[in-house]
Amino acid sequence: MKFAIIKERKNPPDRRVVFSPEKLAEARTQFPQAQFVVESSDIRVFPDDAYKALGFKVTDDVSDADVMIGVKEVPIENLIPNKKYFYFSHTIKKQPYNRNLLLAMLENNIEMFDHESIVKKSGARLIGFGRYAGLVGAYNGFRALGLRDGLFDLPKVETLADLDAVKLELDKINLPNIKILLSGTGKVALGAKEILDFLQIKEVTDALYLTSEFSQPVYCMVDVMEYNKRKDGAVGDKWEFYKDPSDYESNFMPYAMQTDMFIAGHFYGNQAPYLFTRDDAKQPEFRINLVADISCDVNGPVASTLKASTIADPFYGYDAQSETEVAFDALNAITVMAVDNLPCELPKNASEGFGDMFLEHVIPAFFNQDERGILKRARMTENGKLTERYSYLQDYVDGKQ
Repeated sequence: MKFAIIKERKNPPDRRVVFSPEKLAEARTQFPQAQFVVESSDIRVFPDDAYKALGFKVTDDVSDADVMIGVKEVPIENLIPNKKYFYFSHTIKKQPYNRNLLLAMLENNIEMFDHESIVKKSGARLIGFGRYAGLVGAYNGFRALGLRDGLFDLPKVETLADLDAVKLELDKINLPNIKILLSGTGKVALGAKEILDFLQIKEVTDALYLTSEFSQPVYCMVDVMEYNKRKDGAVGDKWEFYKDPSDYESNFMPYAMQTDMFIAGHFYGNQAPYLFTRDDAKQPEFRINLVADISCDVNGPVASTLKASTIADPFYGYDAQSETEVAFDALNAITVMAVDNLPCELPKNASEGFGDMFLEHVIPAFFNQDERGILKRARMTENGKLTERYSYLQDYVDGKQ
């Protein structure tokens, strides 16, 4: 079986890749029955010559490969019929802007394996860039704080070589006595926590956080059962909430009254309560003045996230009273960082981490009869049709959604 590392063609350019040269060489050693070829790219964080140096064929034509492995959506005109594809298709939530891409994959008899759909039996994701989104998102939050308040001037992550260089920059800053709230407990939140811990910010319990002021910067990490509560006052249950959140309402306001900087690293499920609404943000006791929204659900559970921002222009302001966008450093505005492709700023580390997971979980499935069911669960399309697991997308395909 021949695997191709394909060129990223989506704009803005994405320098990430699923396999670094070294990790691809490791895959070749582990699976000598596999062939690997690399499509030439002038934007990839690892240059063509780095793959050639390790003996890989680098070519402009990978059409003889069986499995195409990329990161972001493949433009419709570049899809090769009758192939297997791995990339983030952004279709599994019925995203309207990519419906035509899913149609094209069906029409071209493509077997689509979305990276998001590579999961355990429990549904927990096996691979992703979440840690790097968290790392970069938290850093960007502090960069916004420094620029807005004239405290320090951190460089953009995209100008730095790697995570070690990021940490060298963080070593240079001193933080004021602020209270930081971090939502979530998954890979994104844990990535953000790495930055908070590297800065030696003290972690405190929610009980202390909600009742005390401190003489040093502190943070509190909260999960869904802290910032949501049952409407009837009964004790909440996380798994019940995940299954059906309709019996719950937000309990976020007590935290908003005690927080200066909010780092949103949670996963937001459909129909779950908003963390804070536009009306909440208008209240005089609402204290949050900076939001690093790594989750970036636009016009969703974090009211200040009016839009996704960009790596080129990462910050904007939200005026709570007028509910409008203003300058990120405008008086009384909530400063917002809502970049939705954060791992792109750290392409080398993000690619290396992703490759570790892909080699551990995905490549073996092609040679062990998919004994863990990873490919079966991830396969969205086959023989020009949606697979049973993804049949819920049929109305989306038919244009009825």
